[in-house]
Amino acid sequence: MLDIEQNKKINAIVICPSLFGDGRDLSSESRLNEVLGLSIAIDLNVVYSEHLRLKEIKPATYFSKGFIERMLPVVLEKEVFLMVVDAALTPIQQRNLEKALKIKVIDRTALILEIFGERAKTNEGKLQVELAHLTYQRSRLVRSWTHLERQRGGAGFLGGPGEKQIELDKRIIDDRILKLKKELEKVKNTRGLQRSNRKKVPYPIVALVGYTNVGKSSLFNHLTLSDVIVANMLFATLDPTLRKIQLPSGTEVILSDTVGFISNLPHELVMAFRSTLEEVLEADIIVHVRDVVNVDTEIQRKDVLEVLHHLGLKDIERENNYIEVLNKTDLLSKNEKQILEQKITHKDPHMLLLSSLTGEGCEKLLDLIDEKLTCEHQDVFLQLPISDGKSLSLIYKYVKVLRIKESEDMFLIKAKSDMKHIQKLKTIMPDYFIS
Repeated sequence: MLDIEQNKKINAIVICPSLFGDGRDLSSESRLNEVLGLSIAIDLNVVYSEHLRLKEIKPATYFSKGFIERMLPVVLEKEVFLMVVDAALTPIQQRNLEKALKIKVIDRTALILEIFGERAKTNEGKLQVELAHLTYQRSRLVRSWTHLERQRGGAGFLGGPGEKQIELDKRIIDDRILKLKKELEKVKNTRGLQRSNRKKVPYPIVALVGYTNVGKSSLFNHLTLSDVIVANMLFATLDPTLRKIQLPSGTEVILSDTVGFISNLPHELVMAFRSTLEEVLEADIIVHVRDVVNVDTEIQRKDVLEVLHHLGLKDIERENNYIEVLNKTDLLSKNEKQILEQKITHKDPHMLLLSSLTGEGCEKLLDLIDEKLTCEHQDVFLQLPISDGKSLSLIYKYVKVLRIKESEDMFLIKAKSDMKHIQKLKTIMPDYFIS
């Protein structure tokens, strides 16, 4: 159980329901700890929490009448303002629970949206969060609030006389959603231009992905010598952060720290944050960071891969550009680490152990990234006049120069790179390539 900090803010109840035999993978304790962590992330003062096993879901209130009656004295005694339900509630269930308990009720999607709303810092992040919020709210307009039962006359541009308030609310939300999508499309185009510019440079992209709170930002900081926010908190990182680093071979790459994934990530958020996650889609290497000491690490791995599959990266774990990192080895005993190392050696050569806290294993990660980037590289030979400094500069820009010799008034160059960059150089200076 998590240590709940009594911060004297909004008093909340956290309920983590599950049906008997519902097939949810995460253990009951892990699920409860996760939703408690989400609640703490928005500074809720959790005064009561419970993992509740249900025989069935009640269409009207989700929970049974007996459970609601049991919660009433808790609500009164602990002066509860909010109930968090780790499930997807229908608008009717939410409304009926609020009426029965006389407190505000939110479900898992609303909780995650609330966190994202507080954490988004960039203009793009804020636009994405608002879009996700509105998409979620629109689905909950039907009979969610009593004011929607009223009718009022329109004011010309708002609609004709007798238009229902619910129709007006939907129209306002739809207009705002349309505007946000247009703004995000502009942002997407800008990011596309930025990616195009990076391709011209060109720097390979290495994207860190993983379940939330597995230590991606700590690893990012260690590798880049940066000070990106690191906190033992779910969704500490929302907006992608990019930094340039140098690999052992001298190759420069751009490292990208991305938003953490989570089980049952609301569909609204997957769609809204698609443009942010496009950094992952464009990556040359994907580094999947896992928390080795978490009892549900295998389940978290599955959840991350499902999101990647949803984004279009099918069977990415079988691709050559995929690396799996088991982080937080500093929390393992020496014996546990040795057993895990032996298991990994036999299971997958592209999986490795490291600690983003101590730095142990980070050099191996950089070596592996280097190896994967260069495994399909080819040697090329070029000859150009010594006087052509501009072309020489472009050669250094697009390929790795292994050897350069002066012969009379010419440079003889041996270089190495992948076919993408070799072809780019051939387009620019086809006459300088020699067999």
